[in-house]
Amino acid sequence: MTGHIKIGAVPPRRHYIADGTQRAFAYPFPIFASEDLEVHLDAALQTGGFTVTGSGATSGGTVTFDAPPAEGVQVTLLRRLPYERVTDFLESGALPARSLNDEFDYLTACVQQLADDALLTLRYAATDLPASSLLPGRAARANQLLAFDGGGNPTVTPAVDADALSSYVAPGAGAVRRSIRDKLADVASVRDFGAVGDGIADDTLAIQAALTAATSVFVPPGIYRVTGTLPVGYGQTLHGSGAGSILRAGGEGFPVVLLPDSYAALHHLRIEQGSVGIKLTGRDGPCVQNAVHDVTVWDTQTGIVLDGGDSPDRPCYWNNFARVLVVRHLLHGVHLVRTGEGDTPNANKFHCVRVYSLAVPSTGSGFYVQHGRYNNAFVDCEANLSTTAHSCFRIGPDTDKNLLVNLYTESVGGVPNVYLEAGSKETSITNLFSASGGPAIWDQSGGEFTAYNAGYPAKNRFKKSQVTDLTVEAMRYETRFVDPAAGGLVLPDMTRSVHLVSAFNGAVEFRLPAPLDAEGRSLTVKKMDVSGNAVTVTDATGSGPDGRPFPLGSRYDFVTVVSNGAAWWITAAHGVPGNAGFFEGGSLFEPDLARSFYLVSAFGGPTEVRLPAPSSTLAVGRTVTIKKSDVGGHAVTVTQAGGGGPDGEAIVLVERGHAVTAMSNGAAWHILARNP
Repeated sequence: MTGHIKIGAVPPRRHYIADGTQRAFAYPFPIFASEDLEVHLDAALQTGGFTVTGSGATSGGTVTFDAPPAEGVQVTLLRRLPYERVTDFLESGALPARSLNDEFDYLTACVQQLADDALLTLRYAATDLPASSLLPGRAARANQLLAFDGGGNPTVTPAVDADALSSYVAPGAGAVRRSIRDKLADVASVRDFGAVGDGIADDTLAIQAALTAATSVFVPPGIYRVTGTLPVGYGQTLHGSGAGSILRAGGEGFPVVLLPDSYAALHHLRIEQGSVGIKLTGRDGPCVQNAVHDVTVWDTQTGIVLDGGDSPDRPCYWNNFARVLVVRHLLHGVHLVRTGEGDTPNANKFHCVRVYSLAVPSTGSGFYVQHGRYNNAFVDCEANLSTTAHSCFRIGPDTDKNLLVNLYTESVGGVPNVYLEAGSKETSITNLFSASGGPAIWDQSGGEFTAYNAGYPAKNRFKKSQVTDLTVEAMRYETRFVDPAAGGLVLPDMTRSVHLVSAFNGAVEFRLPAPLDAEGRSLTVKKMDVSGNAVTVTDATGSGPDGRPFPLGSRYDFVTVVSNGAAWWITAAHGVPGNAGFFEGGSLFEPDLARSFYLVSAFGGPTEVRLPAPSSTLAVGRTVTIKKSDVGGHAVTVTQAGGGGPDGEAIVLVERGHAVTAMSNGAAWHILARNP
């Protein structure tokens, strides 16, 4: 040392962060020699590549690197002295002050070094309550971890099992150890493959990658936008956490989820938009034993489709649906169909499946079994549809032995509850709650169904039944009263057998359905009002019973008709005798032949009574009497359309009480009686 230094209260440590250009770094504390200074770059002790200046100076010095340390490197400069004494004072020798000062300076620097090292250790705070600093004995702490007891004193705890941290053992006897990686691979999340779930990003490829890589795929809560169909293959499971796990189609031209094979499961998801929410068809193999449960399907064209496809070797059988909700569909809620040459969807089970249009104007059916033979079962299901729907439940022509149990149907309009198309066979309906205004069971099958506690007018209908012991306590007809506000067209309710019709507010046309649509059905129509307005019975083919319109002109007139599929036939009719029609106040009267007797007054002037042409459907087979009722001098002349009259001439009735009775045989009107 060249001069006397002083050890000030300066920590013997300095840190810098290199900027990549700085070469010289100052140290503000004294050192006795250059080797007393340690230089570190990050944690590495440097032994060369730098020069130290300023040793022996109270103010410190500088470390200059040959090349600037790299940017971001921590530069540490610290004084490090050996704990030793290298001088010795002689007995009774000289004791110069400088030697003492140097010795004390070195000791002070060593104390500063110890204090600085102590700052880097774990230690009790000065204000801490007294606690033991003794460690447990060697034997006690062997293979243990240091810990602290409830009093804050050192103790030991068993060492962490590193293997246990990287493996998993299920609770219970017989469980084996598995790696955490292997355990987590039991279920893959679509997010593991890059799915975002923000409703904006296209997650199609990420979800497809997850389905390719794993058997069980989880969809966490989120909105996952997809632009193509997601196939869930053989034995796979695609599941979410409930209604918050949403698969949303980014287009309308494709099914969102496809089950093309067997033994797949789809559950706890919400599926939105697309042409079809869920489609099952045997694309890759037989489509059997798939399970769909706890799923909601929103805003699709059709909610669920089961398609028999194009190969009998890949049928769509034995699939199961439970607790499924289809909402706001535009066409059908559930559709069973065969688009190719395959078999019809058979033996599929639907339990607690609800179809709800929620005011969306759907045009199809809640459930449409267009093609489906043998034991498709619908238990505790519901269809609640808008007034634009075709039907709540529809059974198509290529069906056989489908089962409907505890079905609930509803619409605020006249939508048919259950519609059975011609060609459907042996449909079984048990406990139908029909809350739609339309027919409970609209049967076009010709009675090819069995119903128990289902619909009206007949709650029970057993087509092929054997009764061993039957007691009938009462029989009755279901009756409908019809009173249109302004007359006009009335269509029958084919679930009722008797229609009481009022024409008080205007003439009524009671139009029967086409005979083919009502084969085997019988109806009775009876006029109830006292007005002179007729109730005329026609049919949808433009004809009527026995090939002609049938007028009911008087109160209590009725007709009973039956359809054999080709025509409506009159089996009974009644016209009340003595009921007459009255005419007064005009020059021309054309009777509608709704009555058989007409009293005509010519008091106001000469009056022509013009009968319809004898070939008219109103005339053929009819008998009518025309009688002059007034005392005036004007005549009543009976003619026919086209010219002439009964027996080929106009009949003139001059005096009160003069009358003529004529009948049409289709070719001419013939006089049966005449006065005078």
